[in-house]
Amino acid sequence: MNNSDIKPKSKIYRFVFLILGFFFLLLGIIGIFLPVMPTTIFILLSAWSFFRSSEKYYNWLIRNRYFGKIILNYRKYKGIDPKTRIRSMILLWGSLLVSMILINKEWAYILLTLVGIGVSWHLLALRTLSNEEILSLENEINSQSR
Repeated sequence: MNNSDIKPKSKIYRFVFLILGFFFLLLGIIGIFLPVMPTTIFILLSAWSFFRSSEKYYNWLIRNRYFGKIILNYRKYKGIDPKTRIRSMILLWGSLLVSMILINKEWAYILLTLVGIGVSWHLLALRTLSNEEILSLENEINSQSR
C-alpha cells in the first residue's frame, strides 16, 4: 500500500498522527473490557491515524488477528459478519449485567441499559456480510500475511 498521497508531509504532523494512532488503539483495547466504551470506532480511528503516519503500524494493525478483520470489514463492506455481531452482543450484555450487579444502584441500571440499547442498535444497524464477502475478506487477510 502506498499512502504517500494521504500521509502528511511534515514530520510533526506524522508524529501527531502516530501518537493519536496509539492513543486510539489503547482506547479500543480498553473498550474490549469496559462495556460503556466502544471498541470498533477507536480501532477505526487508530487505523485512520496510522494510515496517515506510519505504513508499518497501519499494516501491523490490518494484519492483527483481533483487529484486522474489523477494519477490513468496515473499510471494504461497511458491515459486520454474523458471528462477530453475536459475540459482541453476548459480551456487551454479559458485561453490562455484571456491572449492574456489582454497582447495584438504580441509576446504574438505567444508564447501562441505555448504553446497551444504543450499542445494540448500532450493531444491529450495521450491514450483515454475506458468506462470499466473508470468504473474500479471509482470502485478503491471508494474502496480506504472506
